[in-house]
Amino acid sequence: MKKIINNILKASVVLSTLLFTSCFSELDQSPEPQQNLGNEELLKNPESYKQFLGKLYGGLSLTNTAGGSDIAGIDEGFSQYIRGYWKMQELTTDEAVIAWRDQTIHDFHNHAWTSTDVFITATYFRFDYQIKICNDFLRQTTQAKLESRGIPSSFFAQIEDYRNEARLLRAMSYYHALDMFGSFPIFTENSPTTYYLAEPATKSELFNFIETELKDIEGKLKTPGSNEYGRIDRVSAWMILSKLYLNSVQYIGSTKYEDALAYADKIVNNGHYALHDDYKELFMADNGENGAQKEIIFPIIHDGIYTTSFGGTQFIIHAAVGGDMKAGDFGINGGWAGLRTTKSLVDKFSKSDVRGMFFTTGQSLEIRDIGNFQDGYAITKFTNTKSDNQGPGSSLNFVDTDFPLFRLADAYLMYAEAHLRGGGGSAATAVDLVNQLRARAGLTNLSPSLFNLNTILDERARELYWEGHRRTDLIRFGKFTGGSYVWPWKGGASSGASTPSFRNVFPIPSIARSANGKLTQNPGY
Repeated sequence: MKKIINNILKASVVLSTLLFTSCFSELDQSPEPQQNLGNEELLKNPESYKQFLGKLYGGLSLTNTAGGSDIAGIDEGFSQYIRGYWKMQELTTDEAVIAWRDQTIHDFHNHAWTSTDVFITATYFRFDYQIKICNDFLRQTTQAKLESRGIPSSFFAQIEDYRNEARLLRAMSYYHALDMFGSFPIFTENSPTTYYLAEPATKSELFNFIETELKDIEGKLKTPGSNEYGRIDRVSAWMILSKLYLNSVQYIGSTKYEDALAYADKIVNNGHYALHDDYKELFMADNGENGAQKEIIFPIIHDGIYTTSFGGTQFIIHAAVGGDMKAGDFGINGGWAGLRTTKSLVDKFSKSDVRGMFFTTGQSLEIRDIGNFQDGYAITKFTNTKSDNQGPGSSLNFVDTDFPLFRLADAYLMYAEAHLRGGGGSAATAVDLVNQLRARAGLTNLSPSLFNLNTILDERARELYWEGHRRTDLIRFGKFTGGSYVWPWKGGASSGASTPSFRNVFPIPSIARSANGKLTQNPGY
């Protein structure tokens, strides 16, 4: 199954050189809508549209090719979608620190980032670029366009499926932009394709756009499990909607827990996806073939031969290996000695919890110097090795491990949380879902007295750490900023410190505001 999507992504890299140029010839240019870049001769071939779609999926795992970027003016490694998303979601929390002294990277730990931060800027423009290539796909695949190119009508239904996938991928990037930046321009396939300055959308406008798009296409997407591995089906729409509703207080100031639970319930009872019996296999090089794919609702595909970049799981795995760790044990040819975790995460695990995957030899629990890799326990959760001791992935240079962006276990915990927040549902079901995850981890069932929101937050940390959820979770629970919960190096203090609430969203990059004077800065920046 993984080979199919790899072939699509491989072809999309070639196709993209014909269909696309960067949205920006220089980083400091305005984020104008992408021009109509379709190569008409190429698009007369019906098969090219699946490769075109592959570019949209490839935008989540690739930066064109390793050593080059499809966004000019941004470092190739910094600009990769999942790497930027992951750093902003994890390095700002108790789950991850990084030893490197690359530019402003430690400002994430310190909650001291500014509007000129290169990593925030790269992620902002990556979201922007991803939205624009989705828009261009939608412009190029209208029925009128297809008819003008002589595409046989027998392909129309298939291409309409592709269009629905493109709309979901676009809505997902808008969701990430809403969650991280609050304000972001909305432009669609119907927006002007010549230069113009887009108006910024408010949180409510973004929320409504995402909700409307997803509810319109959810029934049009393929049924659960009926699409190729690596491509989305309607369960991904349910995941985004459930997350949108669960976090609605932060986004629009009103509660939608009943809606969050309703969509979590759809996911739990989807009829295809199921918990995999071995937690560690969810994060190995063959997680697209070892049975873990039944739990991973939307994987971001990585392949050591065909889909290479310096982001995603390539970054997560290589950067997590250093000190006394042997790179070969993790299926790679060398570690980058960067990522570890804090005592606050380690202390959430009991010794019997199989999910607590830490390397401790030569590592200290306390972090005295963030720049020293051996201060802080290393994480061994993600590896480029195969299940059942089958050795490394296809390459030691680049990894095969798919990144589980959406996973069924997350929906189990969302159901339980939405129930506890007053979203209805069944208490017995909520407790059972959490206990299924605990049983897989080798733990006993929760006692009723411990079934509360604080327990759910800790269970989310134990189950989902390093999967890009923690910042959003801590904000929802009121523990990301302020002083009610501190962890080592929060606020720049070794023991942690309170930080101001305006940091619950990131600043609009100054370079974007310089290009578009209509963009307003988030308060506090």
